[in-house]
Amino acid sequence: MEITGKTNIYGIIGCPIQHSLSPVFQAYFAEQHALDVVYVPYHVEEASLKSAIDGLAALGVQGINVTVPYKEAVLPYVQADEDVQCIGAANTLKLVDGGWQASNTDWQGVAAVFMGTELALKGEHILLFGAGGTARAVLHAACKQGISSIAICNRSPERVERLIEHAKQHYPSMDCYAIAWQQDAVTAACSKSPLVINTTSIGLSPSDIFPFQIGGRGWLMDAVYKPSGHTAFIAAANSSQRYVTDGLPMLVAQGAKSFTNWHPQQTPDILDTLTWMERKLKRNATVLLGWEGCK
Repeated sequence: MEITGKTNIYGIIGCPIQHSLSPVFQAYFAEQHALDVVYVPYHVEEASLKSAIDGLAALGVQGINVTVPYKEAVLPYVQADEDVQCIGAANTLKLVDGGWQASNTDWQGVAAVFMGTELALKGEHILLFGAGGTARAVLHAACKQGISSIAICNRSPERVERLIEHAKQHYPSMDCYAIAWQQDAVTAACSKSPLVINTTSIGLSPSDIFPFQIGGRGWLMDAVYKPSGHTAFIAAANSSQRYVTDGLPMLVAQGAKSFTNWHPQQTPDILDTLTWMERKLKRNATVLLGWEGCK
């Protein structure tokens, strides 16, 4: 594409940022809608976060995605919407009147994958590994889906308790409780969970092995994504009767919501984009029947 003085700039900040796939599919979204925009990855060190946020606004950058480790750290420098205030993290910033309006599309990415599985989750029980920011996005999406209870499993009992207190405050209708970081507890939870979700960092390193075997029927969803689509969490479910997806569909879906936040008249085709990304990464297709015919 030709960059001119009329080209609008968007981007993503994080540390590290070199691995991010967001510039790839955001460029594809822009191509789908013939928009004169560019999307730039910015490596930002922690000590420079505020000056980076202020500088990008001063330069007229129109929108920013925020990734690890700054989704919570940016909050003092932005105007948070209701979802951000509830979740306690932001991943999408939009320049409005010289300042940043913050939203969270991570939970919408989770909700989109829920829809894609075609599981009837209202009133159901699910199992969640992890207790960080992505886990909070899962709780937000789960409550809006009408899920009745969530078993939470994490290496740190203290973090689980904090997440449960968060859930009690914001989602009182949903029963969230801790289970032990042990195989027998995981096996019991899997037996009654049509959906099992991993939001831990296990799988980010190539040598990682998920510490439990995942059984049962239904779906398994990993927030971690790999170019191959094969993560440590998915490998742990090899002997189960579950359909599986890594984090790429969730990433594409949340990115599409960010794009629409910046361009309200445009709705990217998430299924077309996921298919295009998987071909580009030379990986097997993820089958999400609930995405057929939707954007």
